Parts: sequence; C-alpha cells; structure tokens
Amino acid sequence: MIFGEKITTEQAKLINPVVLAFVGDAVYSLFVRERLAVTVDKKSGVLSEMAAEKVNATAQAKRADELSAVFTSEEEAVFLRARNAKKPTHAKHSSISEYNKSTGFEAVIGYLYLSGQTERLNYLLNFGENDER
Repeated sequence: MIFGEKITTEQAKLINPVVLAFVGDAVYSLFVRERLAVTVDKKSGVLSEMAAEKVNATAQAKRADELSAVFTSEEEAVFLRARNAKKPTHAKHSSISEYNKSTGFEAVIGYLYLSGQTERLNYLLNFGENDER
C-alpha cells in the first residue's frame, strides 16, 4: 500500500469499526496539531497541552453530539457500529458513554479519511468554526 492511497467506501465499511477509530484518532490528532501549529504562536509543550484539551474522549464525545445532526446516514451507521462495538480498552479519564461516543466519532473520521472523502472530512473537522453553527 502507498501512504495516502485510498480505498473504496465498500472496502472501508468492511473494516472493523474499532480499527476505523484507530485510524480516525490519528487523523484527528494530526488535524488538531496542524491547526495549532499554524495558528498559535506557542512552544511545543503548550501546544501539546492545548491539543490534549481537544483530543480526548470527553471533548470528542461533545464533538460527536455537535455533529450528529449533520451526519449522513452512512456516517451515522459507522458511528453507531463503533459506539456499540466491544472495545479492547476502557475509559480512563471519561465516562463509558463519552468513551463510546468518542470511538464512534473517531471511526467516522477514519472511514472518511480511508475512503478519500476529503471534502466531507474537512467539512466535519471544521464544522462550527467561523459561524457555521
């Protein structure tokens, strides 16, 4: 596989939802870090703390709640499969509900990334920024 090579939506739907969340976690973390790196003039330690405020189960569960009204039926199906899936780890600093929602959120991000739906991915990642709410 070539880095960044995309798969079909049908192939992405066949991937275990927790694996989609594994990819989505990395994509979302990179998105948050990239945004901070180009918009905030702080040292890396401060940027890391700022990123941690957004890339955690509690914050991502809140983000999932905000986005649920704009999920397509496909995205909602991915979200629900991941939210309800048995997970190999458990919530450490959040409630089980928040952890499950954050897994669903990450799965949607991973699904869109792997299937090359970058326009939709960017829409969801930036939803609510700059008067979109």
